[in-house]
Amino acid sequence: MIKNDLFLRALKGETVDRPPVWMMRQAGRYLPEFMEIRKKYDFFTRCRTPELASEITVQPIRRYGMDAAILFSDILVVPQAMNVEVEMKPNFGPYLPNPIRDRKSLDNVIIPDVNEELGYVMEAIKATKEKLSNEIPLIGFAGSPWTILCYMVQGQGSKNFDKAKEFCFTQPVLAHELLKKITDTTIAYLKAKVKAGVDAVQIFDSWGGMLSPVDYQEFSWQYINDIIEALKDEVPVIAFGKGCWFALNEMSKSGASALGIDWTCSARNARYLTGGNITLQGNFDPSRLLSPPAEIKKMVTEMINNFGKDKYIVNLGHGILPNIPLENAKAFVDAVKEYKPE
Repeated sequence: MIKNDLFLRALKGETVDRPPVWMMRQAGRYLPEFMEIRKKYDFFTRCRTPELASEITVQPIRRYGMDAAILFSDILVVPQAMNVEVEMKPNFGPYLPNPIRDRKSLDNVIIPDVNEELGYVMEAIKATKEKLSNEIPLIGFAGSPWTILCYMVQGQGSKNFDKAKEFCFTQPVLAHELLKKITDTTIAYLKAKVKAGVDAVQIFDSWGGMLSPVDYQEFSWQYINDIIEALKDEVPVIAFGKGCWFALNEMSKSGASALGIDWTCSARNARYLTGGNITLQGNFDPSRLLSPPAEIKKMVTEMINNFGKDKYIVNLGHGILPNIPLENAKAFVDAVKEYKPE
C-alpha cells in the first residue's frame, strides 16, 4: 500500500484535506544535483541507464517532498524504438536526421516489441519503485501520437510544425498510418509501464494547440482517446493537451481520470468546459515561479481556491524552467502542503 495516496485519491475524485502537488519536469534541469549527473552523462545515456533515471526521478522528492514522482525519461524514446533515429543536440534540442515524409520512409517505421526496445524504461521503473519504497505513487508517461508525429516529420522542434502539418494535409493516408503505428506502440509501451509498476500515466499532447479544433479531432484527439480506452481499466490516465482548451468538453467525456490545464485557461473556464465532474490538474504559469516566494505562495493559494480543493491536482501549466530558484520551487510545493480551506 502507498503511504501517501493523496494523488491517487484526487484522481478518483475523493474528498481530500488539501490537493496533491507535483510539477511537470520536476526531475531535472533546475536542480543542482541533476546538473552534476548531466556533466558526466549525455541525455539518452541518462534515460537508458536505470540507476541514473531512477536517481534523477527521486531527487526532487528528497528535496521537496511532492505527492507523486514522475519517471525521468523522454517522449522521444518511442520513435527511437520505432526505428527512427533521434539525437539530442546541446543548445538545440531534439534532432531527427531522417524525417518521415513519404511512403518509403514510413515503411521503415516499425511497431516494436516494447519490452525488448524499451526494457531499460521498465528497469528504471522497478529501480524507482524500490527507492520510493511505497511512500508516494509513480507516474509513467508518453507523448501523444500527434506530438510524436510532429517530431518524426519535422525532424526537430519548431514554432509552428509547418512540415508536420503539410504532411498531414497533403498526405492524410500516410499521416493516419503513421499515427496508428505510434498509437499501437504507445498503448503497448504504457501497458508495459503499468506492468512494471507505475501507478498512473500521463499523455503529453505538447503540440495539440498547433491544430484547429476540427484538425485536432482528426489528427490528435481520436488517437489519444484510443490510448485512454486501452488503459483506463488498468490505471488512472491523465490527458494533458497544451493549448487545447477548445477540446476540454470532448476530453472530459473520455475515460480519462484527469485533464491537465495550461495557464492560458482560467480555473473557472476549465471547470465550466469540463462540466465540473472530472479532476483537473494545473495550471500555474511556469514563468511565475520567478516571482518572489511570498507572492508564489499567495498565488498558489488563490489558484487552489479558484479550482476548489477536491478533484484537483496542483501543478504547473507546463514543465518547470531551468532558471527557477530552488527556494521558489519550494515555495510552490509548501504553499500546497500548508493549504487550509477557507
